[in-house]
Amino acid sequence: MENLADYKEIVELIKENGGDLFKRCFQCGLCDTVCPWNKVTTFSMRKIVRQAIYGFTEIESEDIWRCTSCGRCPQQCPRDVRQIESTIALRRIANEYGVFPAPVQPVKSARGSLVGEGNPLGEERKKRADWAEGLSVKKFSEEMEVLYFPCCYLCYDPRLKKVARATAKLLQKAGVDFGILGEEENCCGESIRKTGDEELFKRLARQNIKAFVDHGVKKILVSSPHCYHTFKNEYPEFMVNFEVIHISQYLDQLINEGRLNISKELAARLTYHDPCYQGRHNQIYDEPRRVLQGIAGAQLSELPEHKVDSLCCGGGGGRIWMETPKGERFSDLRLEQAMEVGAQVLVTSCPYCITNFEDSRINLEATDSIEIKDLTEVLVELV
Repeated sequence: MENLADYKEIVELIKENGGDLFKRCFQCGLCDTVCPWNKVTTFSMRKIVRQAIYGFTEIESEDIWRCTSCGRCPQQCPRDVRQIESTIALRRIANEYGVFPAPVQPVKSARGSLVGEGNPLGEERKKRADWAEGLSVKKFSEEMEVLYFPCCYLCYDPRLKKVARATAKLLQKAGVDFGILGEEENCCGESIRKTGDEELFKRLARQNIKAFVDHGVKKILVSSPHCYHTFKNEYPEFMVNFEVIHISQYLDQLINEGRLNISKELAARLTYHDPCYQGRHNQIYDEPRRVLQGIAGAQLSELPEHKVDSLCCGGGGGRIWMETPKGERFSDLRLEQAMEVGAQVLVTSCPYCITNFEDSRINLEATDSIEIKDLTEVLVELV
């Protein structure tokens, strides 16, 4: 790009967007050794960092869009380079100049839908609560115990609506007084922020915060780890603090309090996949496992890469909207791992993970070999 050829200009842009963190790097390469991309192709975060330091990063390259923000490299980095934040800084520059390589083009469509309808899926805002049809789910009011925030995918995606419905049924079974905001909700903004669009993230966040405050929301229950991370760790940037709880934590709590009882057995071999934003980013590991271990008849096996070392599904960092070629999908590897440990059901607690694993079942022709279920879908059949 001619308008990015000037050395001083790009160095200043990187610095202004938070990329000055790159200067901490001393090129040890530990980030590359743990990056899941190097299980499927050749990729170097170290190379991107090195280029950014000297101001000649190839903004037009797809490489700056590969990061799934899984959290593996910051976990290993001895110099606190904060690769995720640094990569987002480069994406902000790409946003500023409108540079979107072919595989990244769907981000533009997601952005348009977020601006117009508050979700990235091109669906109408007025249909956001249609998932709850026939379940007698109420509009949230201030005296209620908890606001349930399903996330965009659970509101609109046909496969993931089943997760939202299972969640509502479990809450009703436990006697939880909960409600939803329906079309007053917006996307939490986590993924669009990771693609470098800070302004749209702020717009979505402010709209959600206004809706929460206007309705007297104090406690928010979420199904998506991405919503959890954003509400808990990023919305406080706007000087607000809500109590945020992920459904896996809440189910564990409801069972411990005796409000939800697992009354049936399940003779099945299960394994649990730790979503990046539930596990590595927010250290929620034990609660979902306790729930599964409390199911009579079920056998729970661990995947070879689990808990803090869990293998990313490939959907974070905005990549859920991007094109990933067959043969480069982490979710295929993960599904193979699940089948290798003999699991009949791969259980997880993230809409992005479920979406990618369902695609991998088709890619690997494994639809008859293994099921993909959210934790709520397993539990709703047993209470």
